[in-house]
Amino acid sequence: MLAQSPVTLTLEGPAYRNAIPEDFSGLSFETLLEIPGTNRQYIFSGTNQPLITLFQTLGIHSLRLGGNTADMPSFPIPGFADIDNLFAFARAVPVKVIYTLRMRNGNLATNAAIARYIKDHYQAQLTCFAIGNEPDYYRKVYPVIKDYPAYRDAWKKDAAAIPDTLFCAPCTGGSPIWTREFADDFAKSPLLTLITQHDYPGGSSRRVASAAAARDQMLSPAWLAHYDKFYHAFATTAQPNGLAYRLEEASNYSEGGVKNASDTFSAALWSLDYLHWWAAHGAGGINFHGRRWVPNCVIHPVPALEVDGSTNWSRNYNIRPIGYGIKAFDLGGHGHVQPLTLSNPDAINLTAYAVREGSNIVVTILNKSHGRAAREANVTILGNGISKDASLMLLTAPNGGVSAQSGVTLGGASIEDDGSWHGQWTALHSTQPGTCAVKVPPASAAIVKISAFSF
Repeated sequence: MLAQSPVTLTLEGPAYRNAIPEDFSGLSFETLLEIPGTNRQYIFSGTNQPLITLFQTLGIHSLRLGGNTADMPSFPIPGFADIDNLFAFARAVPVKVIYTLRMRNGNLATNAAIARYIKDHYQAQLTCFAIGNEPDYYRKVYPVIKDYPAYRDAWKKDAAAIPDTLFCAPCTGGSPIWTREFADDFAKSPLLTLITQHDYPGGSSRRVASAAAARDQMLSPAWLAHYDKFYHAFATTAQPNGLAYRLEEASNYSEGGVKNASDTFSAALWSLDYLHWWAAHGAGGINFHGRRWVPNCVIHPVPALEVDGSTNWSRNYNIRPIGYGIKAFDLGGHGHVQPLTLSNPDAINLTAYAVREGSNIVVTILNKSHGRAAREANVTILGNGISKDASLMLLTAPNGGVSAQSGVTLGGASIEDDGSWHGQWTALHSTQPGTCAVKVPPASAAIVKISAFSF
């Protein structure tokens, strides 16, 4: 018989904390994907209905174009026709766009022309411009920017060439120190709307011992400690300066992720936990990055991107398990963060978050225990004014397997290749007001929607 553990969650109403922006959930893609394939088909266009539907289903409202191909001279800079198709897609979803301009060996006149064109035609769909991608790594290939002061001066020059424009920066890869210094230097600048930072908690996938180790790491409490350390390394500087901050490029591991780990159910639980943790700490959003359909991509074309050396974009998409975590956040990530207290006497690997929207509260419970440590969590939610009726959705994989790459369901349904999803809420009935009880199996997440009429 499966071991069971009691867990109590106490909602600390009626107070609540920061609001979660509507564009919190985002995706990030390489600039190269703005360019059509060899058959002249665009992946981002106003006619790619399956991808539009998938963005809508997942609750994606932010799209960032950048990555290494934004800055590498070997890749073309998108032209106005490419930009038109991108923003037609953005309008159809709708999403707001973070658009990266080239810094490394870039041309000021070209950047200014692109920015002016986007502002003149698509201002309503634009969040901000970024100039360059991961400048803290430039010193390896672009010695002109060898340290932060050199980058700061170059950024000021580039930004000044594009007047009346809002920017996000510094888009650093491994150095929160640069981000902290940038926040201090430009806090009062009217040019800056957003502090941005990249994060790959697991570091390089090349340094991971095995897929099993990577799956365990994604679900470990040690990663929560990383988030906290990383938050204090830069976000606590941005916030006092009155600046919003966003992780506009993030995933579990860099270098494309870990095969049989980044593309498994462990990544679904990780992404859900990651989104809620940063939302609870005041982030403006997260854009999960995908680099040419590698394991940590959220979506994958059907059939594969490259066939016989061609680059013909598909018009149907498999959703990777990581996307189910994003969809689960969409169910319980709108409104204000609601404080709660967790009592977990058996210290099982479990996290929980609450979000209040109007008179309702959604509690998300992640039971990350698995394998030999697997335990079912018998969770009691307490709060003054909670009504007797609530509803539940479970995020699960076949046989509770964190290594599952298919068969994942949310609310009993899969997300289909055309982007549709038909998950269902299940009614929960409490024996008394003020309490709500739910069993959360190991290696699963429960999204509990509660009416809290007195909050």
